[in-house]
Amino acid sequence: MNKELMEALDTLEKEKEISKDSLFEAIEQSLLIASKNHFGGKADNVHVEIDKETCDFLVYAEKEVVETADDVKDDCLQIALEDAKQISSKAKTGDLIHVEIKSKEFGRIATQNAKNVIIQKIRDEERNVVYNQYKVKEKDVITGVVQRYIGKNISINLGKADALLSESEQVEGEVFRPTERIKVYILEVKETTKGPRINVSRTHPELVKRLFESEVTEIKDGTVEIRSIAREPGSRTKIAVWSNNPNVDAVGACVGMNGARVNAIVDELRGEKIDIVNWDDNPGNLIQNALSPAKIVAVFADPDEKTAKVVVPDYQLSLAIGKVGQNARLAARLTGYKIDIKSETQAKDAPGFRYEDYVDDEYEEDEYEEAGYEEDGYAEDGYTEDQYDAPDGE
Repeated sequence: MNKELMEALDTLEKEKEISKDSLFEAIEQSLLIASKNHFGGKADNVHVEIDKETCDFLVYAEKEVVETADDVKDDCLQIALEDAKQISSKAKTGDLIHVEIKSKEFGRIATQNAKNVIIQKIRDEERNVVYNQYKVKEKDVITGVVQRYIGKNISINLGKADALLSESEQVEGEVFRPTERIKVYILEVKETTKGPRINVSRTHPELVKRLFESEVTEIKDGTVEIRSIAREPGSRTKIAVWSNNPNVDAVGACVGMNGARVNAIVDELRGEKIDIVNWDDNPGNLIQNALSPAKIVAVFADPDEKTAKVVVPDYQLSLAIGKVGQNARLAARLTGYKIDIKSETQAKDAPGFRYEDYVDDEYEEDEYEEAGYEEDGYAEDGYTEDQYDAPDGE
């Protein structure tokens, strides 16, 4: 029996990752409860000893030795000297003696209660193991398998637990099929009576950051840092990166050979566009980078007010603002500045505007042609016109 018990404990420890110490504690507790049931609730003097190497266990009651059977007031707490000497020949009146309790003598109800205690302990430990396993993964990305739709929410299997992808954390337009594997960002892991509740997201900006960390070696080892990120889920993301090594190009490392690294992330995000720009401690330069791919004539940033005025060529205004204002909106989130974008014509017509406050030398058209921009204001480096169409009327 002891050998079978040891094998059962080994199996539970291996398959469910429940420590033997917890299981031994459950067995001890179950034997104490069974004793209480067997003796009508009086078991304060009952003790259990378990050998964790052999699984041998001993249940005994600690009783006081009294002179005669007539002096025994409570069978659970006292024993006559004559009976005590059968257990230990050295017993004498007033001693405390250990009287073994045979667990086989427990009744059916006591045995069933003991069994329930062990089962409940195993379930509790299972929940704790799963909770601890996923709690350390909070604020990280994990791969899950789509199970089913629960209303407008989605149940995602993460292996040993199910997570909930609520409607508010889903990217608009994304549709998943059962058994499909997707990456999700773990927002929160809560402990409940029914086990851990895991909330995940596909819209959180940190999802993109974690995907870059897993895809780009230089980010993982700390050579390249993601200093800021702004995202409109399902549409476009801007990230600002910085290299701690002057010999490493931060943007190039994130893009990868022939765009392999960034394309892997774009595929995971179902085609969401990603702009990668260089971080700069100078607010003016950072804002200029953030408004990429638009060409900027001048930037006047106020670090105290966190505002910036930006002047762009007339034909670059639509590109700088972006479709439905998206480029400017993301640039503002990325930099933390409120950005006011004006074309050269608008700026010159503005009251109190002095061109020399913004630039020293007048802008020359060929400067932008040399930079690789067409006359219609769109770059040659892979951007397409439909990406940056401005709202009607702009």
